[in-house]
Amino acid sequence: MAHELTTSYVKDSTGVFRYYKKLAERAMAQCPDDALFTALDAESNSIGIIVKHMAGNMRSRWKDFLTTDGEKPDRDRDSEFEAPPKTRAEMIAMWEGGWKYVFDALEPLTDAELTRTVTVRSKPHSVMQAITRQVTHYAYHVGQISFLAKHFVTKSGRKWESLTIPRGQSKQASANIASGQRPDHWMGEK
Repeated sequence: MAHELTTSYVKDSTGVFRYYKKLAERAMAQCPDDALFTALDAESNSIGIIVKHMAGNMRSRWKDFLTTDGEKPDRDRDSEFEAPPKTRAEMIAMWEGGWKYVFDALEPLTDAELTRTVTVRSKPHSVMQAITRQVTHYAYHVGQISFLAKHFVTKSGRKWESLTIPRGQSKQASANIASGQRPDHWMGEK
């Protein structure tokens, strides 16, 4: 998606969510299958566990977004950090299911609804605050996924494909972007 100047918070936030989704997907695609379910140590989470947690959070926060609390009574958050999915396909199905909740909630929203009140854990948030809360949460976990994927790719002896501008190529990328020869990496372009 090309960067587009917008004054719509809903449109911009939706684009940012799509960008982070794509970054994580490009990172996970490079990661060896077994490494998706490997934690660096006993206190760390694997990519599979992070995806399971994000999917659980997405269902809880975005299902019936405007009408129910963002912490659903049937959510068992602690279980999201146990028993990762068993296969890449199972993990990706969780991932896609979680993001479906996000985009199904965001796509019909209008900027006029940004000042409406929703609750998360019984605490009032404006719709804008609730969206921002999730943008930051998902960016945090996408960073973890990217870090872990890069670690396991390079550890396996394979070459990591940069998700944005590779090291040492900033000046050339900026020149190419300015001249229209290369799209900007922001918002998922590569």
